[in-house]
Amino acid sequence: MKPTLFLLAAGMGSRYGGLKQLDTLGPNGETIMDYSIYDAIQAGFGKIVWVIRRDFEEQFRTQVLSKYEGHIPCELCFQALDDLPDGFSVPEGRVKPWGTNHAVLMGKDVIKEPFCVINCDDFYNRDAFMTIGKFLSELPEGSEGRYAMVGFRVGNTLSENGSVARGVCAKDANDNLQTIVERTEIERIDGVISYKDEHGTWQPVGGDNVPVSMNMWGFTPDYFRHSEDFFRAFLSDPKNMSNLKAEFFIPLMVDKLIADGTATVKVLDTTSKWFGVTYAADRPDTVARIKALVDEGVYPSPLF
Repeated sequence: MKPTLFLLAAGMGSRYGGLKQLDTLGPNGETIMDYSIYDAIQAGFGKIVWVIRRDFEEQFRTQVLSKYEGHIPCELCFQALDDLPDGFSVPEGRVKPWGTNHAVLMGKDVIKEPFCVINCDDFYNRDAFMTIGKFLSELPEGSEGRYAMVGFRVGNTLSENGSVARGVCAKDANDNLQTIVERTEIERIDGVISYKDEHGTWQPVGGDNVPVSMNMWGFTPDYFRHSEDFFRAFLSDPKNMSNLKAEFFIPLMVDKLIADGTATVKVLDTTSKWFGVTYAADRPDTVARIKALVDEGVYPSPLF
């Protein structure tokens, strides 16, 4: 069965400003997500699903969906703050979305096959899609609890314009994920890739090849069932309801499933070099790097 690509496009880039998912960075007006979708098609994915906010559906359909007609089946689903299980309501004063795993849950009615979750504003490069696509397409029919993540080498994921947030991963001898720790500030300090700890002190990450999460996950549909159950537990915790910024993140869900033995998560190595527009100052370099790939013949121009 061909896997589905599930793109998280419901957020806005607070550090970048505006709807960077729709920023035109390619030589013919392509967005970063256009290149991700092209790479996914080359890697054998059979359907594209986006989760977006309802308030930019019309713009999204005009600027994005229209490009893919005749290329690959596409569907939309929507993330809303009040899309909660029965018995729960949005706390007074809450305006922040419920997080990435809540966004993933929005796909439960349209995704019935193995799927890969990615961000829309990260340029992952083709090897990453080939790697996760191969894993998902080779799963036996009906597989459950056999998940994966693409572990990018941290040295391939930095910005020249400031620190980045990455999930630093530890894996066992069989390349199964053991833990993932979110480090909100990672950058190269005096030639050493380092993160700022809870005391504000810079600590070495452990080398350029330490695997980090770029939010490129591979799941089977049972993941939705586990997420629904755990989201109820998340909402039942008074501290999560009283904290108006508490979020239900993918790594939170994954850590729980690993800890209780429900799932294994294979860490897949990739040679891909990430780039993106974490900061507005990243944009010129991203445009130049995409143009270089087009000039090398890696991508056609126009893309679709």
